[in-house]
Amino acid sequence: MYLSRRPDPLADTITKRIRYLIMETTIEVIWNGPFGWPSYENQNNLDPIPSLTGVYLQTFEYQDGYLIYAAGITRRPIPVRFNEHTRKYMNGEYTVLDIDAAQRGIRKEIWHGWGYARKHRSEFEEQKSTILDAARKQLEGLRIFVANVETASRLCERIEASVMNTLYEQPSPFCDIPDRGMQLAPRLDSEMPIIIKNSCDGILHGLPLALEI
Repeated sequence: MYLSRRPDPLADTITKRIRYLIMETTIEVIWNGPFGWPSYENQNNLDPIPSLTGVYLQTFEYQDGYLIYAAGITRRPIPVRFNEHTRKYMNGEYTVLDIDAAQRGIRKEIWHGWGYARKHRSEFEEQKSTILDAARKQLEGLRIFVANVETASRLCERIEASVMNTLYEQPSPFCDIPDRGMQLAPRLDSEMPIIIKNSCDGILHGLPLALEI
């Protein structure tokens, strides 16, 4: 006769966590850059973004390194995706920041995009000249970093989500600059944890050397 074991949620959770730790995978992520925004490379004397797919960071110069504004992913060549970003900036769909303030660690909006922009098109048209001038300055000032990871969509989604959620938990100003409300897809409970070890020639403020995704 066998006695059935009474369920112990705590023990099951610990066992599951130990199993995950044993099976945990480590990946080194090298963030190459900085690169210039497409069509603005000559103004800032930076190399163009390589024609790769995967994960990228948009950053502002800050003190001795870079403040991360946004992480993003694309299954198409990154320069192609950035041309789409440019059109949305010029159409008023994206939020536009004051570049000088951003480089001091201050988030100062010239124009708020997304849902606000859709509801206030007349306001955009009235301020269009000022907004587009600020948008061009922002694009010229952004510094882009590209990860050397495989383009498996789920891995890229998890890196993007982990980077952004980590930034939101950082002290000011690292948590102040990034946009909020992004559609992120972090690791599911059913997925094994992966540790990424971040490496970059520059300093990416707010990004830990090791990050669980």
